[in-house]
Amino acid sequence: MPAARPAEPPTEDLSEDLTRLAALHGVATSYSPSPDHTVEASATAVALALAALGVDASTPEAVRAALAARESVLRERLLPPTVVAWSDGGTPAALAALPEGTLLRVDTEQGETRDGAGRLPAGVHRLAATAPDGRTARAHLIVAPARLPVPATRSYGLLVQLYSLLSRRSWGMGDLGDLGELAAWAGRALGAGFVQVNPLHAAVPGAPTDPSPYRPSSRRFPDPVHLRIEDVPEFAYLTNGERARALQERAGRLREAVLEKGALIDRDAVWELKREALELLGEVPLGPGRRAAYCDYLAEQGTALEDHATWCALAEVHGSDWHRWPEGLRDPRSAETDRARTELMDRVDFHTRLTWLTDTQLTAAQRTAREAGMPVGIVHDLAVGVHPRGADSWAQQEYFAAGMSVGAPPDAFNARGQDWGLPPWRPDRLAESGYAPFRSLLRGLFRYAGALRIDHVMGLFRLWWVPEGHPPTEGTYVRYDAEAMLAVLVLEAARAGAVVIGEDLGTVEPGVREALRERGVLGTSVLWFERDWAGDGRPLPPERWRADCLATATTHDLPSTAARLTGEHVELRDRLGLLTHPLEEERAEASADTAEWLDVLARLGLLHGTGGDTGTPSEEAGIQAVHRFLLRTPARLAGIWLPDAVGDRRPQNLPGTWDQYPNWRLPVADAEGRPVTLEDLAASARLHALIDVVRDRAGD
Repeated sequence: MPAARPAEPPTEDLSEDLTRLAALHGVATSYSPSPDHTVEASATAVALALAALGVDASTPEAVRAALAARESVLRERLLPPTVVAWSDGGTPAALAALPEGTLLRVDTEQGETRDGAGRLPAGVHRLAATAPDGRTARAHLIVAPARLPVPATRSYGLLVQLYSLLSRRSWGMGDLGDLGELAAWAGRALGAGFVQVNPLHAAVPGAPTDPSPYRPSSRRFPDPVHLRIEDVPEFAYLTNGERARALQERAGRLREAVLEKGALIDRDAVWELKREALELLGEVPLGPGRRAAYCDYLAEQGTALEDHATWCALAEVHGSDWHRWPEGLRDPRSAETDRARTELMDRVDFHTRLTWLTDTQLTAAQRTAREAGMPVGIVHDLAVGVHPRGADSWAQQEYFAAGMSVGAPPDAFNARGQDWGLPPWRPDRLAESGYAPFRSLLRGLFRYAGALRIDHVMGLFRLWWVPEGHPPTEGTYVRYDAEAMLAVLVLEAARAGAVVIGEDLGTVEPGVREALRERGVLGTSVLWFERDWAGDGRPLPPERWRADCLATATTHDLPSTAARLTGEHVELRDRLGLLTHPLEEERAEASADTAEWLDVLARLGLLHGTGGDTGTPSEEAGIQAVHRFLLRTPARLAGIWLPDAVGDRRPQNLPGTWDQYPNWRLPVADAEGRPVTLEDLAASARLHALIDVVRDRAGD
């Protein structure tokens, strides 16, 4: 049946002046949820988006004045705030448009001064221009490699939500010690090329903590809840051994509750224990070498780390919502904040030390992965934004659009649209700074990442802005300078020698995938969605899949492969009241979709073993066949969702739910729902049978 058109937001007439003004600031006045359908944005949404960019469009007179001012600026300026040059490209358009005879001077980040802008080293430089008529301009000049190199070898890897994989040593949730063990085992014993994890960004403190790793307090710094306490060197020198043993005993009870008694993962309880342990560790003096390494880290991270630790210290006193703090403390650069930082110096140092400890364990995990033979290593995940009450939104206020939230417009699958509750970056402020916040964010993550997955990579091009107090149907798209965002991404990834994977699922505007591929950014292809949408809609044959991608059977937001093959995902959504059509209709649709894929797998000769040759294939045989299919495609990377390897039926996250489902709190479990530890995985016959399937072709 044809897809229903999305509900349209109420529209008001957009004047010609408002339309022109919006276009000059990258604010869209319409969007196309499908190629044959265009939805007009409301004048209110456009005016509010402009207001968040510092442009008054509240009245027709204000619109005319703002339009005249913007056109005057664009007419008079010599250079945009940031200019991009690719190593294989010609003269950037912004430089080609300069008046003849304009003199250029470049101060490179390497400390050199050059006349002209030709043959510059990669980096972010300062560009000065002087026109014959006396006008001058300064701009940031980003020089980036033409593209990222593709992975040297084709490989497969494991995808896992780290908190969900407990070992017999972890404190109630998976930690960085478990990540190192998983990487060492998967690389050495299984021949895996990478392990991909969920975002490990710092969460907003305070109970109950938002369990979603995709709404962090900070994307710039990691969360110490992931620390393996016993792996901190100072643990060996604790003087209060009795208290340390008591904490370990409590941690053991927390772990056993999850593994043996059906308890959910309780991040808050884990953090309470680890914080107590880390307070103890803070009393142990660092040795000279460790102290020197800590001081180096402080110097490298500078003001950004000091801001983050200051926010953490202030949150302990005033609560985690900085909007409710005393007025003077809401400004990270105020005299009141400076005084508070001095008064809380011990707590600020405590939080900087925790960040350093976490960074060192993350770095150690990547080193372990590479030493185990992994060509990529740990794939970290970059969330699309940060919590509006968190550390980054406080420390970098000038870069966020006040009164706006990132989301998604209505489409055939969600007529109400989505509001993710994440403040967007202001594209104008990013450009004025030479994309400094984005550069520092990436540089921090690439310290310990063999590859970076970028959630909703389409956000490098545009984001759906939803005004506060309005439903997501009344938002509009705001465009970013995608060339500059990509140049920064390619530059920082190339410096780190890292791979970049863009999560480009869902509605993607024309040209985005092509632009990403041109720069060496891999896409994401999920089997169940790979159909010939431009043709007959049937499953796409493996040879027609794109090569520049990570191919998987599922993700953290989708049903496990076992659930999809058995139809259990429909039953779950029915129990939670999430179905939009009658149960029988949804069952029939899901069954037909699965049967069509199983028919493809059978015709390709991929369904065999465990009863697959006779009659209906077993669920395990189906999972193996799905992964045989993935390895038939030319995809450079193939990912195994770790719960699939043991037959887990449950999704880690069920979009559209909050309290109705234990999102982000489930341990990896087997087909019967029994939690599976890291040690159990290493001995799992079912997992090894699946690995044997993919290893046969992984090196092709």
